[in-house]
Amino acid sequence: MEGIIPNHLVSVRAEEFPPVCQASRDMLAGRSMLVKKVKPLPVECIVRGYLSGSGWKEYKKSGTVCGIKLPANLDDSAKLPEPLFTPSTKAEEGHDINISFEEAGRIVGNELAGRLRDTSIHIYQKAQAMAEKKGIIIADTKFEFGLFDDQLILIDEILTPDSSRFWSVNTYEPGRSQDSYDKQIIRDYLLTLDWDQRPPGPVLPDDIVQKAAARYQEIMNILTNHNRPDLKMAQTSHSPKKPATR
Repeated sequence: MEGIIPNHLVSVRAEEFPPVCQASRDMLAGRSMLVKKVKPLPVECIVRGYLSGSGWKEYKKSGTVCGIKLPANLDDSAKLPEPLFTPSTKAEEGHDINISFEEAGRIVGNELAGRLRDTSIHIYQKAQAMAEKKGIIIADTKFEFGLFDDQLILIDEILTPDSSRFWSVNTYEPGRSQDSYDKQIIRDYLLTLDWDQRPPGPVLPDDIVQKAAARYQEIMNILTNHNRPDLKMAQTSHSPKKPATR
């Protein structure tokens, strides 16, 4: 996406990391990045191309998504007339909170909020066109941005199963929920537990970790046509991050 906006990535080659990292180079290789240190903007930039998740729940109640009025009688997982920019706050703990575009403007300034919206939608549209050629729909996704020497740049991960909903073109069918290449395996497991969704999160069993990791590997292989055996697969139990709210 460098043709749209600069990003924070410096290198993924452990041998190019600073000297302080070299003693741990073998551990860092294939699972870490050297990036520019930026001032993150306090909003997350969500783009929705399809009606799903929390957007579908809100639409059923009010006919809106994040307060944006949509046409009547849309189905679950329906393609939206145009991609929606629906920012949220960045919560240190718990769920992020959806906010309006106007509220995002009050937080970061109207001019910068407009650039975040336009850039996010531009990235989404380019990524969606790329993914469709591989038989994948990007239902929604999330971006984060920061300021580096007062320049707006793209930061954090983009277009991964942690930040996006990926659906297969071949199995996509409006009117129902879709099988998704994301952390649904973890969500489904957590829903079987007696847990109030407050920290600390429960420890995930190894089989759940491995199933989720294999799902992530699958979508990466589809989108990149490249198997990455060098990536370190999880070997021990993990506690989940805060639940996704899209």
